[in-house]
Amino acid sequence: MEILVRVAQLLLSLSILVLLHEGGHFLFAKLFKTRVEKFYLFFDPWFSLFKFKKGETEYGVGWLPLGGYVKIAGMMDESMDKEQLKEPAQPWEFRAKPSWQRLLIMIGGVLVNFVLALFIYIAVLYTWGEEYIANKDVTYGIQADSLAQRIGFCNGDKIISLDGKPLENIATLQGDIIFNEVKNVKVERDGKQVNVAINKKFVPEILKAKGMFGPRAKYIVEDVAKDMPAKAAGVKAGDRLIKVDTVSMTFVDEYRTYFSKHKNKKVALTIVRGKDTVNFSVAPNNDGLIGTALSLNQFKFSKIEYGFWASIPAGIGHGFDKTVNYVKQLKLIFSPETKAYESLGGFIAIGKFFPGTWDWYLFWNMTAFLSIILAVMNILPIPALDGGHVMFLLYEIVTRRKPSEKFMEYAQIVGMVILFALLIFANGNDIVKLFKH
Repeated sequence: MEILVRVAQLLLSLSILVLLHEGGHFLFAKLFKTRVEKFYLFFDPWFSLFKFKKGETEYGVGWLPLGGYVKIAGMMDESMDKEQLKEPAQPWEFRAKPSWQRLLIMIGGVLVNFVLALFIYIAVLYTWGEEYIANKDVTYGIQADSLAQRIGFCNGDKIISLDGKPLENIATLQGDIIFNEVKNVKVERDGKQVNVAINKKFVPEILKAKGMFGPRAKYIVEDVAKDMPAKAAGVKAGDRLIKVDTVSMTFVDEYRTYFSKHKNKKVALTIVRGKDTVNFSVAPNNDGLIGTALSLNQFKFSKIEYGFWASIPAGIGHGFDKTVNYVKQLKLIFSPETKAYESLGGFIAIGKFFPGTWDWYLFWNMTAFLSIILAVMNILPIPALDGGHVMFLLYEIVTRRKPSEKFMEYAQIVGMVILFALLIFANGNDIVKLFKH
């Protein structure tokens, strides 16, 4: 059921984004009286699922959910319709329009996607506000995973600054280290200030890691999973672990380390339940887990609520920050030494970002981010993408001469080969990861 919910959210999100992206091209084309022959959601090789014609345009839904398209008369696009271009240019064709109109037609989709992302972020902040754990409220310091510890962090470290700049939101720590190329993190450890130098050799691992940092937490049980050791032993929601075997412990990371060293071996747990202290015997499974979810009530969450007017600049700022971070991420992907290309994912990876239960807050946040991705990727100067057409159009504006139709044909083919190669590589990465796990 979770898979179906994820797939449904992915398809709905892509449908919204593709329709509005192609609608951007369509809008400017119609504005400048340029004929649009087709407007399709998803691709329709060989056949379409649904179609109808209104006026000069055929509207339809294809069966291949890899995007969509508008076919604009007099333009060399992925349809590779060369016959039309052999005829003299007609006033309603793309190629007959002034360069500035053609430029707006080409970037219309990107503009709509970017504006859509800003609009969604504004609406999300107005509706739900913003909730996070402030760095200043991380009472017990951070919980650092094994990679963070190899870099030089310790459980209990309190973050003071990143290259001299204070950290506001503990959840952004890992991203800040990568995207802002942080070199030194100052922490408070056992009452002393310590500098943790970030070695570049760890960048590829940091890019792949999930949840390197979090607020250090006491072991207070929120829920117990079915068919797991804790459930069988009698652990209940609300229990607080205070000792394992003869060792007194407070924090989750301490217990996890102990459990990982005692896989499939019985250990004695001492638990505070209400006013009572009770003892259980439990054997962590093959993964060193006992099957408990931890209480979030022990954390202090900061919440910012936005009125209508306040949500507008906040949402715009949020959108620009996401765009800048994504561009920085692309820069890493094209840097071989970071090995960021190994984390490139396709539709399976994108689908996993959506939750297994329907959550409108997460859905709209993910849709806004995907809209930014679609805008940035489409404006890249690759033939067959909007950015490729813009690149050749700018060349025409500067040199005052158009590239030949034959050149545009070959460029389109090269661009499509590049895009298919990227598509195969990204989705191939997904498949390899599935087999690895």
